[in-house]
Amino acid sequence: MDNKPSRLLDQMRLALRRKHYSQSTERSYVNWVRRFILFHGKRHPRTLDTPEVEVFLTHLAARAKVAASTQNQALNALLFLYSQVLHKPLTEPIHALRAKRRKPVPVVLSQKEVRRLLDGMQGQNQLIAQLLYGSGLRISECLRLRVKDLDFDQNQIFVHDGKGAKDRVTMLPLALIQPLHRHLRHVRAVHKRDLRKGMGNVYMPHALERKYPYVAREWIWQWVFPSRSLSTDPRSGRLRRHHRSPSALRRAIREAARIAAIQKHVTPHTLRHSFATHLLEKGYDIRTVQELLGHKDVKTTMIYTHVLKRGGLAVRSPLDS
Repeated sequence: MDNKPSRLLDQMRLALRRKHYSQSTERSYVNWVRRFILFHGKRHPRTLDTPEVEVFLTHLAARAKVAASTQNQALNALLFLYSQVLHKPLTEPIHALRAKRRKPVPVVLSQKEVRRLLDGMQGQNQLIAQLLYGSGLRISECLRLRVKDLDFDQNQIFVHDGKGAKDRVTMLPLALIQPLHRHLRHVRAVHKRDLRKGMGNVYMPHALERKYPYVAREWIWQWVFPSRSLSTDPRSGRLRRHHRSPSALRRAIREAARIAAIQKHVTPHTLRHSFATHLLEKGYDIRTVQELLGHKDVKTTMIYTHVLKRGGLAVRSPLDS
């Protein structure tokens, strides 16, 4: 019986990879299935059905006190398990106790606080933080940027496969063009060294690496912010240079906020919140800000303001103010 959950989790991983889910989603979904199995005494999910799913989800809301988004993720993981792995979709409506959905007000820095924060950082961490604020990127979107995604001629950044598997275009701050050029010269030197050592293959999305085996070595596909060291890809088992981990940036931002005496809970996402708020304060149209952020619904963008319907045809990054 101990081997059955392991085999099931391996099947779950393969199904997620076939559907091109991200590694972070794969880890989360597999973890939720593991917790579901343990919660029901290691019974195989094939012997469980909608009532057992309801009990587990109710436990998460009532006893574990998880957030509504966390409970939704657990539900999505189990729906995926039953439909895509067990091929036994849950057909009955799920009537579980729902976790309360809070409406938190985002933490936003003033422009002076942003300046103090950024001035207290250096190197790649500073450059990444400047992009988060100057372009409104999520941390995962920024760290997954490839060289080809930076359009210096049009001052644009192409965001591929963002949240919700959506693509979008946002601004490339003029103030960051020269720093990015200097940074990319260093990255290219590292890439050339990797190539001389027979390395230099970067992870390619979906089936591109299989269709175009040499593309993974091309410069335009390399990460803008590569890791300092090589690591083994958990999916392919290949040794390659992945993009930077977000943990170092989070620590650097916390430390910079402490040094700058900013009495707020500052995270990388705070810079994205500040980007949106400062654009709206400058009078840019909320629909334009919605597109730059990649929000599906304008109601999500409305959290940053109570007014603001004043238009602005040409958008300039708050970093360039």
